Amino acid sequence: MENIKSTGSLKPIVAITCGDPNGVGYEIVLKAISDPHIVQICRPLIYGNMQAAKKHLALLDEELHNLQFTLLPNAQKVPEGKICIINCYPDDTPLAIGESTPEAGKASLMALSRASQDLKQHLVDALVTAPINKENIQSETFHFSGHTEYLTHHFGSGKDSLMMMVSDMMRVALVCNHVPLCKVPEYITEERILAKLEVLNKTLQDDFMVRRPRIAVLALNPHAGDNGLLGTEEKEIIKPAVDKANEQGIWAFGPYSADGFFGAGKYCHFDAVLGMYHDQGLIPFKSLDMAGVNFTAGLDIIRTSPDHGTAYDLAGKNAADPASMRNALYLAIDLLRTRAENIELRKNPLTVES
Repeated sequence: MENIKSTGSLKPIVAITCGDPNGVGYEIVLKAISDPHIVQICRPLIYGNMQAAKKHLALLDEELHNLQFTLLPNAQKVPEGKICIINCYPDDTPLAIGESTPEAGKASLMALSRASQDLKQHLVDALVTAPINKENIQSETFHFSGHTEYLTHHFGSGKDSLMMMVSDMMRVALVCNHVPLCKVPEYITEERILAKLEVLNKTLQDDFMVRRPRIAVLALNPHAGDNGLLGTEEKEIIKPAVDKANEQGIWAFGPYSADGFFGAGKYCHFDAVLGMYHDQGLIPFKSLDMAGVNFTAGLDIIRTSPDHGTAYDLAGKNAADPASMRNALYLAIDLLRTRAENIELRKNPLTVES
């Protein structure tokens, strides 16, 4: 990949957007990158605003007040061993910590747009995003239900993407991302399930080095439809999709009733779980591990994020846990290394350069 090669022997550049400046984004970013190990394994580049970062830093523990930033005009030359920041919006952008405001939405979009542009131009190697407010960020240029949909639009090139939650305990992917519950059945089609299984199987092999992934597929209805009594999607849509996946060499199993599947710990026997809709997958995932990571699978670029939202109720109180953000940084770096290793492994050893 060009964006990996572009850094040569230097540490990879990880673009970090701070999300909604009135939420916990700056806090979790600042806490995460205060770990000295971060600058030893990458070049962190914050997309936000220096003044906003300093205001949030003043609200954190005194030991973090000595955190030093290097202000850069762009991502052309990012030094090693430093925490760098690019101003993406004006210094006078008002902060109303703990509140949703139009100004915060504009600021978060400006940072995301700038980082995405640099990612597209291969100036940075990976993207880690702090939480946005999906309502106040809406504009003429952002009409998406979240980061996943926005990045798929800009980087998908017609490819299908996958919202995937990753932790040491399990990996959960979704057929429907941010879809109102009343509309979920419209999205449960055989073609869509099969497409998501194909993306999930490939990312498990390529990004997580699982040679023959075992994927559990959840049912839509209670008790997996009870043989049609509580719904027919399992018999008419989900099971046929699972069967077709198996015909393609994908080890998919199910559909499983979600409550019994998670309650009995069956997720331990699979490399990943494909859920039908948002809460079906994310409630058990977050109940078991709130320090997990959201990974946008299926794209050529690498994007990770913490698995929580803006948390306005915690903003400005020095109460936000940076573990999920820290894990998102580590996963992004791990994925860069894995993809670089895959490129080396797939090179033709018989090719002789003249």
